[in-house]
Amino acid sequence: MYCLAANCSQLKTEAGRDITIHPHDDKTRSYLCTTSCSQRHTEQYSCTQCEKRFALQKYLSRHMNIHTGKYKCTECGKCCQSRHDLTLHRRSHSGEKPFECTVCSKRFTTSGDLVKHSRIHSGEKPYKCHVCEKTFSRSSTLHNHMRVHTGDKPYKCSMCNESFSQSISLQRHERHVHSNRRPYDCPYCGKLFKTNSELKSHVRIHTGAKPYSCRHCSQRFTRLNRLKTHLLKSHNEGAWLT
Repeated sequence: MYCLAANCSQLKTEAGRDITIHPHDDKTRSYLCTTSCSQRHTEQYSCTQCEKRFALQKYLSRHMNIHTGKYKCTECGKCCQSRHDLTLHRRSHSGEKPFECTVCSKRFTTSGDLVKHSRIHSGEKPYKCHVCEKTFSRSSTLHNHMRVHTGDKPYKCSMCNESFSQSISLQRHERHVHSNRRPYDCPYCGKLFKTNSELKSHVRIHTGAKPYSCRHCSQRFTRLNRLKTHLLKSHNEGAWLT
């Protein structure tokens, strides 16, 4: 990414590194370039149809294709920024997945999705949390993880005041608290459950399976919460619960 203005000023960071701040007024916003140039660029190109702003004219031009409908899906009417984006979108209707994993044969609609998936097999985790240094294989997973530190809970229940940091937590809440639907039935006694995990836990009553074992003694348990209670009461391992 290149500098957008010739009369930009140099500032020193706390680490002593030079960064470039581009001049801007109330109508523009600046952001720090994540590439090696380490410069701030202004989002000076505004969309006349919505509130989005862009640093370069070419980005705005691509964005405007959404409003003009230049690349519009004939199946669902969704408008894309480019012919390439439209081609990728159409695969959601056709089910086409031309990219195959050489390890497990799982297929993907884009090469980028295949690259992300391949990290599962290679163990590669290039995305690192700057707070706790935990690493992740996907940038989206890191983004979700950061809510642990920020306390951000963007997923709000429409039926109560509860909010959650993850969408899956909201879905679980809605099933447990607000829904009476019980699609999972026990093959032994016919009892119904809201989630598959609840069913699996119940089935252990019939099979006698005890997958949770204490690391201090020989006792085993059918449920994780019973193991936690045992660790707290018998081995004073309260910190393990947090």
